[in-house]
Amino acid sequence: MSKSMNVLALVRDEHRFVFLYDDNSVEAMLTTLSQYASDPELEFTWYDAGMLAQRVRRMLEQQQFEEQMEDFPHAF
Repeated sequence: MSKSMNVLALVRDEHRFVFLYDDNSVEAMLTTLSQYASDPELEFTWYDAGMLAQRVRRMLEQQQFEEQMEDFPHAF
């Protein structure tokens, strides 16, 4: 995996949630989303957590695909 920094953001009305995580912290990021959704003092819902978790997983899949393509021999 690459050593890039990932940015995940949710902006709704006056609320802004911005998360930074690296490729080695995906599980911690998913746990944080659950913790935020569980906190009744935050305007962050389980729907928000699910939507952002799906984005995290899609970005991870895309990165893994791109890494596989780098190793794929090019015939052209």
